[in-house]
Amino acid sequence: MRVRRLAAWTALPLAVTLGLVACGSGGDGGSGQSDPNAAVRIEIAEPQHLVPTNTNETSGSQVLAALFSPLVDYDEANKPYEVAAESVTSSDNKVWTIKLKDGYTFHNGEKVTAENYIDAWNYGAYAPNGQNSSYFFEKVAGYEDLQGEKPAAKTLSGLKKVDDLTFTVTLAEPYSEFKTMLGYTAFYPLPKAAFSAPGVLAEGYEQAPVGQGPFKIKGTWQHDAKVEVEKYDAFPGQQPKVAGVEFRIYQQPTAAYADVLSDNLDVIKTLPTESLSTAATDLGDRFQQSPASSLQVLAFPTFQKEFSKPEVRKAISMAIDRDEITKSIFKDSQQPARSFVSPVVAGYRENTIGAAGEFDPAKAKAMYQAAGGPSKIELSYNGDGGHKDWIDATCNQLKANLGVECVGTAEPKFADLLTKLKAKQPVGLFRMGWVMDYPSMENYLGPLYSTNGSSNYYGYSNPEFDRLLAEGAKAPNEEEAIKKYQAAEDLLAEDLPVIPLRYGQNNFGHSTKVKNVEMDLFDRVDLLKIEAVK
Repeated sequence: MRVRRLAAWTALPLAVTLGLVACGSGGDGGSGQSDPNAAVRIEIAEPQHLVPTNTNETSGSQVLAALFSPLVDYDEANKPYEVAAESVTSSDNKVWTIKLKDGYTFHNGEKVTAENYIDAWNYGAYAPNGQNSSYFFEKVAGYEDLQGEKPAAKTLSGLKKVDDLTFTVTLAEPYSEFKTMLGYTAFYPLPKAAFSAPGVLAEGYEQAPVGQGPFKIKGTWQHDAKVEVEKYDAFPGQQPKVAGVEFRIYQQPTAAYADVLSDNLDVIKTLPTESLSTAATDLGDRFQQSPASSLQVLAFPTFQKEFSKPEVRKAISMAIDRDEITKSIFKDSQQPARSFVSPVVAGYRENTIGAAGEFDPAKAKAMYQAAGGPSKIELSYNGDGGHKDWIDATCNQLKANLGVECVGTAEPKFADLLTKLKAKQPVGLFRMGWVMDYPSMENYLGPLYSTNGSSNYYGYSNPEFDRLLAEGAKAPNEEEAIKKYQAAEDLLAEDLPVIPLRYGQNNFGHSTKVKNVEMDLFDRVDLLKIEAVK
């Protein structure tokens, strides 16, 4: 899954029935035959990072999906199947053997070996390197020794090379879904050339990442402008049908939409909310929809005194009319959310937040005043993601229903907002979007709410929640794991560190110059299916 993770733009949700099938634009898009020598242009926001173990937002992972090939990917039932891996096996869910397919090379010509995975994972897990996705190696034996300001070790004791194409991964505790995790960006390999010394990333690597995927970098990352990639002819897997991709960076989705309409951009992954009512007319059958795994929330900095009480947080939730905003702003292209996990994963239950999800302005105001909620609320969001309309509508509801002053504050880019949150700078409430990393309830709970979760920007910590999550991870099968995860979700409903607002759906569009455009559950364009037309 590669997209997964934090979503910069407003994602537009999926029908509760999930009766939609992933759909793309079949036929030839009204133009001529396929042109394998042409490149296509796809909209993204400015990535925060382009190092696999440091990339936990959707724009960066879309670029990395071109440059790298995952160990596993997922079929229509969300079950993992081998891609760069020949096999991933275990007899006890604790010691896993990963055999690599022969023939993979990095774009600089280096042969891909087991050491490339071991080096990359050790780099990602080592705390002083400050990698955003370090959390994903927590399950590997020896992870704790790599934590802290002065770690006791620099490499994971659970990683062992068997031969050039085989390595073993010993986990601290059994985890039945480990193979499922391996499709995530953090588990990509890195070439020897990525390091200037053992465990030291080479200066400049991030500006021109070298991977082992179907495309290689063309030039360098042009910040706030574009990242270009071109077809890697030596790739042993399924070859793409285009010569390259220009990932064009936009500050505003409205500008991207205008470029799609004029054929100056080929794919916009998320349509601007203000264009939803006209998209079908503007684009015809080039306006596409498909299921997604995204979840939009408003999050609380629980470490700040004014938002430390669950009663304050629940009152704010009850003062928001999700259904009205979904209808008026999103034209029913999203589904109101009252749970912490998406309907696309096993174990989902409707309305797990209970009363906190009911729109009850009178009760909300009384609870808010009794709990001593702040007289002014700030809602921070990234200005490059098309969020202003719904943020303003939410502020208006809070003003009317709680009697508070409310203001929306835009950070220029999603990366800017994440940087402030990581530094615990005061931003008030803030919008967050999550796209799953791998298809499991645990992926909606662990990274976002566990004490050391990679994307826990709210400072939330509940030892009982952490315990239940750990017990779920050790469960012998999915059924037993889900019971623990659901119990953990019930604790979130009591504490409410975030307010679930909407489930996402892919609402995307494309120019007349491409065909077979498909998006997956992880907010990514399928780069092996898209075709340019003459």
